Amino acid sequence: MAIAFDNIAIPRGMIATRHETIAFVVMVALLVVAPFFIYPLFLMQALCFALFACAFNLLIGYGGLLSFGHALYFGWASYLAAHAAKVWGFPPELAILTGTLTAAVLGLIAGSLAIRRQGIYFAMITLALAQMMYFFALQAKFTGGEDGIQAVPRGTLLGLVDLNDPMNMYVTVLAIFLAGFLLIHRIIHSPFGEVLKAIRENESRAISLGYKTERYKLVAFVLSAALAGVAGSTKAIVLQIASLTDVNWPMSGEVVLMALVGGLGTVFGPVVGAFIIIAMQTYLAQVGQWVTVIQGAIFVLCVLAFRRGIVGELAHFLRIRL
Repeated sequence: MAIAFDNIAIPRGMIATRHETIAFVVMVALLVVAPFFIYPLFLMQALCFALFACAFNLLIGYGGLLSFGHALYFGWASYLAAHAAKVWGFPPELAILTGTLTAAVLGLIAGSLAIRRQGIYFAMITLALAQMMYFFALQAKFTGGEDGIQAVPRGTLLGLVDLNDPMNMYVTVLAIFLAGFLLIHRIIHSPFGEVLKAIRENESRAISLGYKTERYKLVAFVLSAALAGVAGSTKAIVLQIASLTDVNWPMSGEVVLMALVGGLGTVFGPVVGAFIIIAMQTYLAQVGQWVTVIQGAIFVLCVLAFRRGIVGELAHFLRIRL
């Protein structure tokens, strides 16, 4: 039964299973043929950020937890993956795993501290922890300071696939993105995901039903951090660099914008939002700092006119018509 919520920004219902399946098939088909028409490096960067946005959306869209410090997990996973590949000589799969585990551990520590608070206090704690680690990255020797870790080798995947070939690298990134996307889809449609949505809607009622809500929120926080780590680690291998930009607070703001533009609490919204924002940054680079102004205008427009985001508004339209 479809339920329309006209007065909230995050849709409570999901697109019908049939529509989700069709949308997924269309998305995969477009991503398969895209490198034949669009610069593969742009696509790989967009896919990394799409996974990052999906990870963030898992936390805010389904758990109702607004984190202003998700760059912490994305950036430090990027640093550790780059360091593991360049200095320790790890193959790409182990370098990505190293970054992911780093993000999961940081998520466990930060989540254990932050989930004890709610609302703006939760958001500020995540931001404070992220900025603390940013300044540590600025001073630490292994991060390269303002220069970052450059010339990260892509290596050979599983000792068989040469990732220096752009098409091999693209197929690998696409596989990682789809695996992460399907995992998130499974999480939000599992009993755990249903409890998470119940906590988002009314935590007091969930507690009265016997659920230990802090444990659920902590698990969601760690999962979101780990998936953000997968995105950051993959990005470091793709672009062959890890820098302060990855761990600074504007990166946390960008992922919020991606999720908001695409549609919070929707499966495909963060993917659409990520591609839009990365496309703007890439193809409007010649206008310089005006890109930030344009992004701000889009943010305001979404808040005022498209509160559900692009995919959220489309889903709402389909529910009304069908």
